[in-house]
Amino acid sequence: MHFRLDELAAALNGRLLDAGAGDVSCDGVTTDSRSTHAGALFVPLKGERNGHEYISDAVENGARGYLCSESIGSGPAIVVDDTAAALMAIGSLARQRLETTAGGRIVGITGSVGKTSVKDLVAAALRAYFTHVAANERSFNNEIGLPLALANAHQESQAVVVEMGMRGFGQIARLCEIAHPHVGVITNIGVAHGEFVGGPVGIAKAKGELLEALPHNGFAVLPAGDQYFDTLRNRSVAPVVSFGVGVGDVRVGSVTLDAELHPSFVVDTPWGSVNVRLEARGAHMAINAAAALAVAGVLGVPIDIAGHGLSGASMSPWRMEVHRLPGGALLINDSYNANPVSMAAALRSLAEAPGSRKIAVVGVMAELGENEIESHIEMAELAESMGIELIPVDCDWYGIAPTSDPMRAIGVLDGDAAVLVKASRSAGLDRFARQLLEL
Repeated sequence: MHFRLDELAAALNGRLLDAGAGDVSCDGVTTDSRSTHAGALFVPLKGERNGHEYISDAVENGARGYLCSESIGSGPAIVVDDTAAALMAIGSLARQRLETTAGGRIVGITGSVGKTSVKDLVAAALRAYFTHVAANERSFNNEIGLPLALANAHQESQAVVVEMGMRGFGQIARLCEIAHPHVGVITNIGVAHGEFVGGPVGIAKAKGELLEALPHNGFAVLPAGDQYFDTLRNRSVAPVVSFGVGVGDVRVGSVTLDAELHPSFVVDTPWGSVNVRLEARGAHMAINAAAALAVAGVLGVPIDIAGHGLSGASMSPWRMEVHRLPGGALLINDSYNANPVSMAAALRSLAEAPGSRKIAVVGVMAELGENEIESHIEMAELAESMGIELIPVDCDWYGIAPTSDPMRAIGVLDGDAAVLVKASRSAGLDRFARQLLEL
């Protein structure tokens, strides 16, 4: 999206340093000086590092202008009181502009598990029908990532898909104030981040803020089989469309996996039935596809076109990525994050993989709250029941002696082995997955 600096300064109640730069336009917004593209607006943020220290780097990398609240470098700049608040204001400005082209096709997605995968699948289903569809990059779903998604949307975007994360009450409501979603999707209610809101009941309350933000003429897309379905449904003034495996308005039938763990299945919907085969891996991706088809259906996308779009969907990194190692073993890299629901789904996918030796290299499942040890033990028991060799890394909550050297613990891998790598992001097991690929 294009922003004239003089217009942006007025909208942000900022001060344009160089009056002669008023007619300068920036194309898109970034907060990372390393990935700044030519013509971008750079917004330095204060965190572990102070982004103001990288203004000159951003300008050298092509930024046409930047915001600042303290130190000033060279090039056109807008001085604001708070760059983080200004970024959210830019997101709101972008959302206002998108009203003309996207209108009621702003989709907000939250949930305990599968947010990013559902976001990727919804975007793929809509892109099969609409020319320009914008979405968050990867899992950038907070007060930084969401306004960036809006600000970097194409000027003529016909739909926008925004993932919304939370660590406490009020955060999703704040994101909704920026995005004004017309369709709200809740993937499920689990225990991820439960320590911040008092467990699943608190999670349902916090996630439900998305539903309360929907207009009467919008749609709520909810998981039919979730124990909090009725609680969530009662918080929406918008009509509800449900999805699930064998239940709901949008229903997945039996799922089959091929040797590379691609799922195939039939989905029955109010708009017809469609056969789907995903490039995404794992049987649990079928319910994510059902959520995506529900969104496509309420937004008027023909169901066969949406299904075709799903078949070619590419997923964000480190989510059920499947690779063949040089020695022939199968690697399932699901190392981006972990909680009991996603861990169980990944273990079941591993059990379905070809080969006689199944190994799960796992790390901590973080931010689970008071049931964290019990949840890890349950995953160890599930792995044992399926004949999976569990190798915990630097985490003794599984009830198995952990290792700090998973490569040594695995030993020799041959073509009859399948390895799952999964943990919360903080465990850093993505590095081990890369190490396996370099064997």
